[in-house]
Amino acid sequence: MTNKFAWLAVAGTILLTGYGQIVIKWRVNAIQLPNSGMLAKAFVLFKLLLDPWIVSALAGAFLASLCWMLAMTRLPLSVAYPFTSLSFAIVILASAVFLGETLTAWKIVGAILIGAGLVAISQG
Repeated sequence: MTNKFAWLAVAGTILLTGYGQIVIKWRVNAIQLPNSGMLAKAFVLFKLLLDPWIVSALAGAFLASLCWMLAMTRLPLSVAYPFTSLSFAIVILASAVFLGETLTAWKIVGAILIGAGLVAISQG
């Protein structure tokens, strides 16, 4: 495996992680948890585990783990791991686009700072 493929595996890890977060939030927003009774709440959460979209998010998490293992065969952890912080920026943007969450100036500044931090870390 080349370093180029290892970086593609890192990108796969980041994108699949973001996908899972967005899908789980979307599906959880679609249900109503009962106000009382632990058993009723547990039943609703169990039903969520059978939701095909939730299953796809969990499969995405598994695939992200496989991508990460592939990346770790070629890249130093101290080089690759900081790039996983890009999932924060992706989730901020995707939650605004797909979930209608507010994209504030502070969130944009935070995403830019994540990018700046990656530039700084990748220099050394």
